[in-house]
Amino acid sequence: QVQLVESGGGLVQAGGSLRLSCAASGNFINIMSWYRQAPGKQRELVASITRDGTNGYGDSVKDRFTISRDNAKNTIYLQMSSLKPDDTAVYYCRAQRFYVNYWGQGTQVTVSS
Repeated sequence: QVQLVESGGGLVQAGGSLRLSCAASGNFINIMSWYRQAPGKQRELVASITRDGTNGYGDSVKDRFTISRDNAKNTIYLQMSSLKPDDTAVYYCRAQRFYVNYWGQGTQVTVSS
């Protein structure tokens, strides 16, 4: 079993920055990702990163968000810059271990205009 604890969400003005963290328990975790879900919308992939640091981003956040990973701490980070009201959502961390996906409880990010 893998447990994920997210932190760092909050309220920020448009154009501002936030950094999210997700700490995972357990070993042999492969891909870790951030997803988000806005009210009335489907959950979408924001960014993902493998153990060796290979990463990928959703089109809407490229060049604004940066995902990073500290394998020693089993923690990933999402540095979000140039935030827009459309980035308002609950952000979820996901970890994959042995092809099983685990989800965090989510952290709210609200961007005011």
